[in-house]
Amino acid sequence: MPNPLREKSGGRMIYTVPLIVFMDDVSGNISKQWNKHHVVYMSNALLPREMLDQEFTIRFISGSPHASPMELMQGIKDSIEKATDDGIIAFDVKHQEEVMLIPYNLIVASDNPMQAEECSHGGLRCNYFCRTCKVGGTTAEKKTDKGYSDIFKSGDLRTPEDTRACIKRQIELSKLSGGTDKVNKSVSQTGVRDATSTAIVNRLLELGKALRKKTAGKPTMSEAQVTARLEHELESLLGGRSVDDCINPLLRIRGLDVHKDTPTEILHTILLGVVKYFWGQTAYILDKGHLLKKFQCRLESVEKDGLNSPTLSADYIVRYKGGLVGKHFKSLAQVMPYLIYDLVPRSVLDGWVMIGRLVVLLWHTLIEDTESYLVRRPFTRNRRLSQHFCTVCAKYFGDEAKISLSTPSPYVYQAIRPSYPLLDRAL
Repeated sequence: MPNPLREKSGGRMIYTVPLIVFMDDVSGNISKQWNKHHVVYMSNALLPREMLDQEFTIRFISGSPHASPMELMQGIKDSIEKATDDGIIAFDVKHQEEVMLIPYNLIVASDNPMQAEECSHGGLRCNYFCRTCKVGGTTAEKKTDKGYSDIFKSGDLRTPEDTRACIKRQIELSKLSGGTDKVNKSVSQTGVRDATSTAIVNRLLELGKALRKKTAGKPTMSEAQVTARLEHELESLLGGRSVDDCINPLLRIRGLDVHKDTPTEILHTILLGVVKYFWGQTAYILDKGHLLKKFQCRLESVEKDGLNSPTLSADYIVRYKGGLVGKHFKSLAQVMPYLIYDLVPRSVLDGWVMIGRLVVLLWHTLIEDTESYLVRRPFTRNRRLSQHFCTVCAKYFGDEAKISLSTPSPYVYQAIRPSYPLLDRAL
């Protein structure tokens, strides 16, 4: 028996093509007035990193000011799966022959809020704030020594199957008496919130409240009658489709585990998260101690030749210390310990040392020794950074989730091993 793929390709050589799918919200206006559009782009993950950075390798796929992100993703899912099933005949200019290409979705890249929606997750403000694993707890639990320590450890991994089951359970809860509280409790206890099925849940909750409302002079409907009416309404909302067809399409893509295959976007998570918080507190300490001038002089004189992407205009950084962007924080993270060693408390200095080690490890554009790299990262990240974050940035309690977000990333590195050079910005 010939291989089914060989039969489908007609004896042609077959190549698989991993795809990077990127989604974000952008403005459709040239002016500063915000006109929100959701857009989807796609790149070929087999291309060298140097080419992936070029605009001509990024393909616009879809965009709309009206369709929701998951509605766009439904179309992307259908297109990729059709191309995977049918194959794409192309001409190989190197070997001068026809070949068949079979694309598949390697990763879905976005910022944290968009990736939370793509994973049917409630986001960083949830009790269980990680879209990859089930780490977390109530605010009271996280304020205990054990609870706070556990935040920086990986919990049980989420799976698409569990998430789908939880979404279906929330739809069922919306038909019960007191459904609003039951659904909210489910979201609080699991972190699962599906944007695709939200309209269905909200409609059932509203109708249930109206049917159960007691009105003078009218007989109250029995619970059985209310349930039957809600079941009929659900069937009407589904329009002949199954519940699975009305929830997040990314939970049903073959070969894609959306919880693992949404690599953490480190610009907002690390530079505009952890590093920004530490910088804010450090600048406050320096300003309060009248040490900003001394800090500025040291920053002005620091050697910049060995830095990765040096952006260290001392006058600008000190003058606009509250309005810095990612490139400034990336450079500051590499030099801060050498500038503030005798200007700040030891806990602040130690925090910057840990940040410096973490940033250097995260911004690798090529990883030669995977096993060594995966061992070093958790050691660097968890060793003392969480302690310094709690000590120095206590007012940001709750935002330590951004440190924790990198905890499951070794799973992402292992899952996307052939594509490490792609992860400079996405992970």
